Amino acid sequence: MQVSKDAKLSSGLKQRHVTMMSIGGVIGAGLFVGSGHAIAEAGPAALLAYVFAGTLVVLVMRMLGEMATAQPDSGSFSTYADHAIGHWAGFTIGWLYWWFWVLVIPIEATAAATILNTWFPSIATWVYALGITFILTVTNLLSVKNYGEFEFWFALIKVVAIVVFLCIGGAAILGILPHSGVSGASRLVGYGGFMPNGLGAVFAAMLTTMFSFMGTEIVTIAAAESHNPRQQIVRATNSVIWRISLFYFGSIFIVTAIVPWTDPGLTSQGSYQRAMELIGVPNAKAIIDVVVLLSVASCLNSALYTASRMVYSLSVRHDAPALLRKTDKAGTPRAAVLASTAFGFLTVIANYLVPEQVFSFLLATSGAIALLVYLVIAVSQLRMRAKLDIAKDGLQLKMWCFPWLTWAVIAFICVVLTVMLVGQDHRMEVGATAALALCVVAASWLNRRYRQRQMHMQPAQTSARIQ
Repeated sequence: MQVSKDAKLSSGLKQRHVTMMSIGGVIGAGLFVGSGHAIAEAGPAALLAYVFAGTLVVLVMRMLGEMATAQPDSGSFSTYADHAIGHWAGFTIGWLYWWFWVLVIPIEATAAATILNTWFPSIATWVYALGITFILTVTNLLSVKNYGEFEFWFALIKVVAIVVFLCIGGAAILGILPHSGVSGASRLVGYGGFMPNGLGAVFAAMLTTMFSFMGTEIVTIAAAESHNPRQQIVRATNSVIWRISLFYFGSIFIVTAIVPWTDPGLTSQGSYQRAMELIGVPNAKAIIDVVVLLSVASCLNSALYTASRMVYSLSVRHDAPALLRKTDKAGTPRAAVLASTAFGFLTVIANYLVPEQVFSFLLATSGAIALLVYLVIAVSQLRMRAKLDIAKDGLQLKMWCFPWLTWAVIAFICVVLTVMLVGQDHRMEVGATAALALCVVAASWLNRRYRQRQMHMQPAQTSARIQ
């Protein structure tokens, strides 16, 4: 694959930036708000749904870490798919991933705007949404160091919030916290048992929880813009187990031990807010609103960064317009940032202007992209070991029990996609994502044909000039 020689990103991310991104990257607004829906669906057994989904993410990150330490690249799994599977695979998964994060922008911008509108209702929600998107766009345009600095503080606040919640919740469960109204973990089994709705509800909840982990892989993209990226990726990959265990398993255990799964506040208020209210923490709503606002801003910040770096990498590989691979003196791909932001602004505006059914369909097209990304990572890792024989070069990270665990992940993802397709709740998402993927595959074929035609024309033009 021919790569542009003049395209170069900076190395402006410091170790503390990448470290905090790797720690806080797994914490999204979905954990604070969306986890309530999973608990309401599966009961306390939603904890198992997070265990299953978290285990999948740990294995996928291990595979991605193996490839990323061998070949750090801002295109991450898209580049590896290009090498291991074929041009069409790298092209398709790269553009699908870009599309996923472009659609995240209006979702997170609207969530942040809704919170701000409740505080200051005199300003319209759409104004807040555009304003937040604009501010974070500016930070991404200046330099990658700015993105890293913003994300460092966003992630730090999220981590502190989770740790404080775990401490308060744990103290309440142990009976240490006076007048909390909570003591012991009897609510884990006190309302119909640990698994009141059966194993089917656990797997249904797993489909919901699985997408809350999306973004864990961003650290392998960001590490390419840091000093010693291999070392950063090794640290991030090795720590993913305790990060998911602490922030997800730990906090979901606390919530299910405090809040009855039948409590309507889980879905109307959010799991964390309801837990803090039952404990008796004053101003619980205001506290959680601030944390969720910062989490949403963090996710929006990462969406702008990730989308720009992926389309930049596609351009470097000649799978996107050449303009998008240009960088400024600071090593920032401004054209890629602006292009991604432009689509982000369009989707934010579309969220308020187009009919709800149209926007819902757009969101549905990204519904299964996370699973496709995981599937591509697994297949790429399987083929990179065999095709490139990179194991003999002394990998700093290796996938456990290769190739059996890799095959197990591939089979599991295929089963989940099949279940989603058969079930009514997620059928539209799989169908819409499949339709979009087929269109992108067709575009990759057309792009390939165009590039081949250009390559054939260049020798003829050179010969004509010589004559």
